[in-house]
Amino acid sequence: MNLRKNSLDTSRQRAQKALAHDRQSRACLVSVLLVLLATAGALGYFGIRDLTSAFTFPGRLTGAVLVAIAFISFLGTVALVDHWLFRTFPHSGPVALLGAFAAVLANLAIFIDLLGHADSIYWKALFGALALGSVWAVFVVWRTKIVIPAPKRVATALIATTIIAVGNFGYQNLYLPSQREISPIIKLTIEKPVTRKDGKAFSIPVDITLENHSDVSFNVLGTEFHAMAQKVSMSTKDRLPRQWRVDAEQWHSFERTNPLSRREIHQPGQLVEAQPWMRYGEQIGVNDTVTARVVVQLPMNTPYDQVAFYASAHLARKDRVALDHLQFLCYSWNDHQGPQCKEQKKGSDSIIYESRLHENNAIDEETRDPRHIDVYWEFGTQGADIMETISTAHGRDESQTSTNDRYGVRVIETGPVERILWDIKNP
Repeated sequence: MNLRKNSLDTSRQRAQKALAHDRQSRACLVSVLLVLLATAGALGYFGIRDLTSAFTFPGRLTGAVLVAIAFISFLGTVALVDHWLFRTFPHSGPVALLGAFAAVLANLAIFIDLLGHADSIYWKALFGALALGSVWAVFVVWRTKIVIPAPKRVATALIATTIIAVGNFGYQNLYLPSQREISPIIKLTIEKPVTRKDGKAFSIPVDITLENHSDVSFNVLGTEFHAMAQKVSMSTKDRLPRQWRVDAEQWHSFERTNPLSRREIHQPGQLVEAQPWMRYGEQIGVNDTVTARVVVQLPMNTPYDQVAFYASAHLARKDRVALDHLQFLCYSWNDHQGPQCKEQKKGSDSIIYESRLHENNAIDEETRDPRHIDVYWEFGTQGADIMETISTAHGRDESQTSTNDRYGVRVIETGPVERILWDIKNP
């Protein structure tokens, strides 16, 4: 009687253990399936958006890779169900392992990228959880006694080689091209001066040419041209070093650069002309050339001896950022609640333009806070300074390094190009 009772108890314990093991097995299967399906959904979402809307070929290629990994992860879920429950396909185990391993690589890569660039805590938490979950999924699938057709050492070597090859391809063909420095060129050409019929004034035509010898287009944030007139007297003897130093101390300013001369004495320049030479918001295409003409007029009895011409352009690379529509926002003297620029001089007058920015890939566009660019045209005695700030709706400004590197803002300057006036004033 006792033997029978003990046998029943032992059978019941075995049945309970088997039932618990079966429940644990099914829970593992469901959790791994959820991880792989969530990975496939997230990667497919970003991949399709990148594939259809990324600004560059590397971006669209990245989208295609994400779509492929999403498909592999989904295929891994189907193979895992067959391997775990039915075993109708002999190689479903390796396919399930491949899907889980691909999910690990993609989730870890995106999570690391989000840690450095994303603002959204939700997306960081999601891909952090998916990265951990996919690592656990690989471990769980590996423990199901998968039979790999090739020896495991060969398979491991093949996987390692594939990872290295993919990493090298991405570095050589995706990362390095995006870091290539691209900057258009501005040229100033001074044409022959024209004297008015009554002989009381003259004009100097100046042609401004912007040449974009690259495969990248640009958005025009602002352009500026100004002319500085100077009195230049001659010394009868060599100037002292302390006098040279005064000229050298002006070199920190783009608009005040004067040559270091042993005999020429340059007085501070006076602004005689300042204006934009290209409309803001326009675009400069690939291998495009833009030309504008500006005419500077002066009276014949002008006290100046020479005029120095300067030109600049503030541009944004179209492979880094897209603008909705750069448009006028406000005047600083009429709207005291307008955005403030940290580099702006206190009490200065500015015209402010604004536009919404869009990131060049779907992941950054979705996971970063919306950003706006404000362009300031600030008036001063040395021409008009153009400044730009990129900020979020919460008022957090991007650093100058991020503005230049991440969003591709470029400042191109040329000058001084000088023209002596003696032959015009004394024909």
